[in-house]
Amino acid sequence: MAKYTVNRKAVRHCRDLIAEGKVELDSDWGRVQPDADTQNAFLEEHGWSDYSVWHLGLTEGAHDETKARHAFVFGDFRKVHRSALIACVYRASEWRHKDVELAAHRLLQELDKAFPGDD
Repeated sequence: MAKYTVNRKAVRHCRDLIAEGKVELDSDWGRVQPDADTQNAFLEEHGWSDYSVWHLGLTEGAHDETKARHAFVFGDFRKVHRSALIACVYRASEWRHKDVELAAHRLLQELDKAFPGDD
C-alpha cells in the first residue's frame, strides 16, 4: 500500500482559499471532481507546482512531476469543495493514512467554522 506525507504547501493553500471565501459548500464531489482532461489542461497552463498545492497527500517514493505523486485533491483548481475535504477524510481514514486524515479533518473544521451551515 502507498504511503503518504502531508503536503504542507497544500494545507496552506487550502487555508488561504478558505480565508478568501473561495469555497463550494454544497457540491457533489463524485460529479464535480476534476477528471483527467481537466487535470491535464490545468497542468499544461499552470505546471506541477500549482497542481501540487491542490493535493493534501504526497506519495512517498514517487517522482515529483507525476500524477502518482499527488493524492487527496480537495478542490476543482478554483475553489475548495467541502465535499472533497469530506472525501479526503473518509478515504484517508479507510486506508489508515492518519496524518492526511487529520490534516483534512482540521481543514474541514476550519471551513465549517468560517462558513457555518443553517441549523
